Amino acid sequence: MEGNLLVDPAAASRRATTAARCHRVAGRSGARFLSCPCSASRDEPATRAWASYSSAGNMPRAVKSASRVNGWNGNGHGWTPAREESCVLDAMEDEYGGMVVDADRLPSDTGGFAGSLAASLSCWKSAGKKGVWLKLPLDRSEFIPLAVKAGFRYHHAEEKYLMLTYWIPDEPCLLPANASHQVGVGGFVINDKMEVLVVQEKYSASTSLGAWKLPTGFIHASEEIFTGAVREVKEETGFLRCIMQIDTEFMELIAFRHAHNVAFQKSDLFFICLLRPLTNEIKIDETEIQAAKWMPLPEFIEQPFIQEDHMFRKISDICVQRLRRRYCGLTAHHVVSKFDGGASTLYYNVAEPERGDLSCDAAA
Repeated sequence: MEGNLLVDPAAASRRATTAARCHRVAGRSGARFLSCPCSASRDEPATRAWASYSSAGNMPRAVKSASRVNGWNGNGHGWTPAREESCVLDAMEDEYGGMVVDADRLPSDTGGFAGSLAASLSCWKSAGKKGVWLKLPLDRSEFIPLAVKAGFRYHHAEEKYLMLTYWIPDEPCLLPANASHQVGVGGFVINDKMEVLVVQEKYSASTSLGAWKLPTGFIHASEEIFTGAVREVKEETGFLRCIMQIDTEFMELIAFRHAHNVAFQKSDLFFICLLRPLTNEIKIDETEIQAAKWMPLPEFIEQPFIQEDHMFRKISDICVQRLRRRYCGLTAHHVVSKFDGGASTLYYNVAEPERGDLSCDAAA
């Protein structure tokens, strides 16, 4: 017993029982919810708070405060009720010993959030937790300066939320960094006449003014590379929304380029896909695209824009070699791995191009 603090024996017994059940496993997922008493500070009486299981869905119920432990007032005149403590934030423990705050059950006001955040960090630190992930929705943006003041740092942002992190241990932070790459695709679409589908952008850099280029764009979240290439040819060209109305079929992944410090200091992966056209009629949105057409392959390759650029010249050479059956790209194969328990796509080469595939006899 320290100083003048006295603890109700019954309350102390309950706190010890709660501490013994600090980690509980929830359901089959292996996710755990923290159940830990808040440790007392020197200046304030002991309090405790805990998270409990929901009877459905393995989601935590609201964290309750039970700060009814009495403290000795230090002047010999008996017991005085302890000051009510803030609730610990609803959070789920991840597989790395960190805490993921439930963004749907945040306090409704800044005062409640600041108090709960401080109580949570104290509680999780005493429980030996490591990283904290705090997702703040757009309608809770007033909490951002409070979290930053408490020591949280920006991790990444999306359209409707900001993710912040806090590293508790006094050691180098081991939390993973934000996504480091953006992923783009380009469609090399060639028909039976050895004509390449090309576009001329209405808004482009001065170095590519008037150039005829392959349709390119970015992969969407949770989108496969090969489906993104097909979609881009039909719907988009780069940042520009261009309705192409050209349906295509993915054949092979021909090559990819890796570059750094491209946009907002992020790295860039750009995949070139060989596509077979299923339709030929071109319809464009003239407010976005200057023009689109089928261009003979030799004419496309001979453009100064291609010949004077090492990367684009090499891409064109690879595509021609593929059409001459002197090069094989990678095809998409669906696989399932026990590593992550989910389905994914593995790109690899299985055989030489079969006869009857796309050929480039006319371009040889």
